Amino acid sequence: MTTSCNSQKKEVSTNNLNNSVAKQTFTQIGDYVISAFEDSKGNLWFGTIEKGIARYDGTKLKYLTNDDGLPSNRVTSVIEDSNGIFWFSTGEGLSKFDGQNFTNFIVKKNDWGSNVVNQLFIDSKGQFWIGTWGGVYKFDGKEFTPFSIPYPKVETTINEDTKDWITEINEDSEGNMWFARDGYGACKFNGESFVHFLKKDGLHSNNVTEIEFDDNGDIWFGTRVAEKDNPYPEKRFGKGGINKLTQQGFISFPKIEGFNSGDVYEIYKDNSKNIWISTIKNGVYRFDGKEFDNYNVPISITCIMTDQKGNLWLSGAGGVYRINHSGDIINVTTNGPWK
Repeated sequence: MTTSCNSQKKEVSTNNLNNSVAKQTFTQIGDYVISAFEDSKGNLWFGTIEKGIARYDGTKLKYLTNDDGLPSNRVTSVIEDSNGIFWFSTGEGLSKFDGQNFTNFIVKKNDWGSNVVNQLFIDSKGQFWIGTWGGVYKFDGKEFTPFSIPYPKVETTINEDTKDWITEINEDSEGNMWFARDGYGACKFNGESFVHFLKKDGLHSNNVTEIEFDDNGDIWFGTRVAEKDNPYPEKRFGKGGINKLTQQGFISFPKIEGFNSGDVYEIYKDNSKNIWISTIKNGVYRFDGKEFDNYNVPISITCIMTDQKGNLWLSGAGGVYRINHSGDIINVTTNGPWK
């Protein structure tokens, strides 16, 4: 996934839903903030591609980087386990942080793809799953065990550089594990067998980026436009965006801008069971079960999360934004505003 980022210091407009505009000069938390997380104590964590991880503790923002013990300044996700230990996926393996010290793990020696970790997931049984550019691994705290997913037969061209890229790991309410892959669609594993979901079944694209479950039993899939990998610019157009799997099969939303010929890198269910969907050029949508409302967030979003106060945090190519209870869209920089 490539994203064009602007320089870190710039002047932009911050818009709310009423289209009011306030200009400010700021320093972004990162040019590309790929993950956002709130821990059990209410601290906010932001993983960046180039600046390590930033933590806001309610008073100040502090960066943890190579100099502090991280194996890489590329941090793509953050999770906290039941013991209060933090785990970071990085560009050079997995990193464990106890609040003071880092312990770093190489997933597989002499394997670049397997050490570019981008997905961390702890399932309902406490099993640790690792998604990398070289496939899926299980982790027991010390060792990594490869978890092989069969390759389904597809009718579209496979990008050899990303065919083992695991873009999402999730678990449904019945304990099935779901994996999204770049080029081989989505896969459900029930503990014994695999079921694949592909473009031929109704997905816009076999390049699946996101999987989310709503309270109606439907499954939402985000995809990217596979044709963007084509070396010829005039051929970089195709299907991508949003599909939903219902009991009747896959459906799409042809009237929603950004849902049919663009990339979607985040689908998120908030505490009120709303489904939030990011697009590349058309902002962010909230689906309340009946209608889609659009929020004009001016950057491409790759991560959405809700904090304990009910604020929505969005991060991506260009920094961090927050949507508060009144619907204002606020750019949060190194100087805030945090409240």
